Amino acid sequence: MIYLDNSATTSFKPKCVKNAVISAIDNLSANAGRSGHRKSVCAATLVYRTRRKLADFAGCDGDVVFTENCTEALNLAILGSIARGSHVITTVYEHNSVLRPLFESENAGKISVSVVRPNSDGIIDFAQIKPLLRSDTRLIAVNHVSNVTGATADIHGIGKAVENTNIRLLVDGAQSVGYIPVDMKKSNISYLAIAPHKGLHSIQGAGALCIAKGLKLRPIKFGGTGTQSLSVLQPEDAPECYESGTLPLPAIAATNRAIDYTEKNFAFNAEVVSELCKRLIRGLSAVDGVRILSRENPSGIVALNVGALSSEAVCDCLDKDYEIAARGGLHCAPLVHKYLGTVLSGAVRLSVGCDNTEKEIDEVIRAIKEIAAAVVS
Repeated sequence: MIYLDNSATTSFKPKCVKNAVISAIDNLSANAGRSGHRKSVCAATLVYRTRRKLADFAGCDGDVVFTENCTEALNLAILGSIARGSHVITTVYEHNSVLRPLFESENAGKISVSVVRPNSDGIIDFAQIKPLLRSDTRLIAVNHVSNVTGATADIHGIGKAVENTNIRLLVDGAQSVGYIPVDMKKSNISYLAIAPHKGLHSIQGAGALCIAKGLKLRPIKFGGTGTQSLSVLQPEDAPECYESGTLPLPAIAATNRAIDYTEKNFAFNAEVVSELCKRLIRGLSAVDGVRILSRENPSGIVALNVGALSSEAVCDCLDKDYEIAARGGLHCAPLVHKYLGTVLSGAVRLSVGCDNTEKEIDEVIRAIKEIAAAVVS
């Protein structure tokens, strides 16, 4: 099968990541930091080292919190930071992991939300945000890379523009971390949510929220932390106060080695993904009946429509007739489809990975050309 659903989760997992998972299962099946025996202590040490490694990788000078996934990380950043009466600015590109906690809070009368549209180049930058700023604006939530089109926001420009203000910047890095260098401190990012099973090539089961130094959040999950167990109130010490329950140690161990792999292979993988993305867009642009919704981007995301066919129908055909894995539908990002005018059809999303080849990309172009020709005829 030709796998082009890497935006959902990358298919390629390096050997060091797989070995880390097996080692954690074989040697560290213990609850990190909850007991005093050597296995528990070793597990806690691994968690600590992974926190520091992830902080260094993301330029985070504060806390790194492990979550169930990137969705929980985004929910923690939003629900744990916004105060009643606050105004929040977000964008049409956001995933429902951002939109739903924001609009649930607005519907409950707690906050107000404004939504930014991109500029003529499809980019979100501070010029688009500035007119919506208010005296009560406290948070800007921006998807670094759209999971639908691959459009890349100017998070550095946005972050520097609100530096030395009381406005915090939340960046959804699900589709960027591992593909694009991110430095929280240099870009004045307050909160960065990460999905290690995507661009870092780790496994599913753990997300992460990086929090800038000096910032505190309200916990949104309560329970055992291994600290202050005599109290029935949630502890205040970070990052443990955000991590109630058993941590997903195999996924954290995988993330530890995934960072090593990504740092070593970053430049090479980035070039492969970028070049394959260009090849795919340029090849599909010459196909009659195909509407390309993406521009060339470093995350390798290409969205399109084929004639009047629904995106699900195209993806079913790719799967059954050509053994090509793609994703159709609305991709949990409703506002961008309203912006693009693709609510009824959805979009076919092809997302390349560093293990894809030029031959595979050419095969995909051929397959879509045949599907489009059948529609036209």
